Amino acid sequence: MSTSRSRRATGLAALASVGLIIALAAPAAAAEPDWQMDFAAGTPFAACAGFNLHVDGYGSGPQVGREFAGRGGTVLYLQAGTGYAMTFTNPSNGTTISTKSNGSLGWTAVYPDGSQKVALMGHGAVILFPTDIGGPSTVLYTGRVTVDVSAGGVWTVTKTAGTATDICAALS
Repeated sequence: MSTSRSRRATGLAALASVGLIIALAAPAAAAEPDWQMDFAAGTPFAACAGFNLHVDGYGSGPQVGREFAGRGGTVLYLQAGTGYAMTFTNPSNGTTISTKSNGSLGWTAVYPDGSQKVALMGHGAVILFPTDIGGPSTVLYTGRVTVDVSAGGVWTVTKTAGTATDICAALS
């Protein structure tokens, strides 16, 4: 696995179960965060164009996960639960957006060629890096979002239904 794919996997695992699940639209707890991540602008791991993004994560409620064997060697992962409360911060101007854990459901299909399809339902965040189609960007979705991941690790948002909040625009 390449360094960028490894870092993405680590980062997204920290961001949420299924790598992306979080909750939307309410303040996060004032306690110390359980984890923190920084995405530096101008790097291969930028989450917003033009400024650094800092993310604090607060606990996660109960999670249920299952793995299933699919057709033709495909492996399916299903995960449901409360997710993380999070705070997104633009350190250059101090602007923050906080979320609470409202619940979500996600599944990932991993195909034999190494590509994946990820679907999130409920409340979810998708962070795209500059090497992804449409990146860098950080968007909160309420509803459903589907992401295709190439075998080379390039992400493409392919379908959305519901509302989308552009975190980068809101923090700039």
